[in-house]
Amino acid sequence: MHILFAGGGTAGHINPALAVAGYLKKENPDIKISYIGTAKKLEAKLVPEAGYDFYTIDVAGLQRKLTPKNIVRNIIAVEKMFSSSKKARKILKELKPDVVVGTGGYVSGPVLREAAKLGIKTAIHEQNAFPGVTTKALAPRVDRVMLAMPEAEKHLKLNKKPVITGNPVRQELMEITKDEAKKALGLDNRPLILSFGGSLGARPINEAVVGLIAFHNGSKKYYHIHGTGKIGFDTTKKLVEEKCEKIADEITLREYISDMNVCMAAADVVICRAGAITLSELQACGKASVLIPSPYVAENHQYHNAMSLKNVGAAEIIEEKDLTEELLIKKVTDLLDNPKRLKNMEDAAQKSAISNANERIATVIKELYEQK
Repeated sequence: MHILFAGGGTAGHINPALAVAGYLKKENPDIKISYIGTAKKLEAKLVPEAGYDFYTIDVAGLQRKLTPKNIVRNIIAVEKMFSSSKKARKILKELKPDVVVGTGGYVSGPVLREAAKLGIKTAIHEQNAFPGVTTKALAPRVDRVMLAMPEAEKHLKLNKKPVITGNPVRQELMEITKDEAKKALGLDNRPLILSFGGSLGARPINEAVVGLIAFHNGSKKYYHIHGTGKIGFDTTKKLVEEKCEKIADEITLREYISDMNVCMAAADVVICRAGAITLSELQACGKASVLIPSPYVAENHQYHNAMSLKNVGAAEIIEEKDLTEELLIKKVTDLLDNPKRLKNMEDAAQKSAISNANERIATVIKELYEQK
């Protein structure tokens, strides 16, 4: 069996493909896995590191805001659309995969379109509650549509019922208990607040979290681990030092949270963006959260992701336009001062989790292979 994945641009599109590829390889070491991405995005680093054959096409997305600069970009994007389709077709004819699976990003568009034209079995996996442009375009053309969140179905034109699979999450997130995690971090039973804004960081989150830290600094009521991101560490540290005469031992600022599985397991409240994979991890770990969706992403999809957790009672939402120190302090304090509500949110998150996403996606792929 030869499975070809196509997707890229962000970790949210790449990691699900790699997770499923790893699951398939573990089940059947003889399976062949290939991947098509772009040469300049994150997949060019992550896929070869994972040990899979990697092929590239050059593709770009269309800009919606029509400025003179973007008009030029769109002309180039259209040119690349034709050339990338031609190259994708050539790679597909050479590799002859049994099934082609798209996981999002512009790169998956030409690959799946050409695969469908060649009669190769195709599937797409959409991670978000509000589907991306590529998923919307491909949904009527592919053999199977897989959705992480059922809310996405109403935004798609489908020829058949989609398969709800959830998002693949890292297995290590579910391999450590809360007590084990707190012990590993050297913490006692006091509640832990975990906050982060992504690997690069998010300035509005950093600034609001500084106010929260200053509010509970020295109270000895809570622990707080905050990941500032690569760009924001020095600025955030300086702001905390300006607001706090002495930073309490219970406060930890990190540029990057490398042991997220441990910190997530130990946390009582998580403050973060609303990327699809992050939310699936919150669900898998059964964590109450205060979500601050990024307003800078396509179709405002993080807001829709966040609403999927809020609607089941697992999260609170603060839109970035409303984010202040005072509002964040109120939301977090209200949760930590109400253990029963906190427990209900944790239970709601756990209940909404799909813990066997890898297995569900792999099953769809194997069914398509058998239909060849």
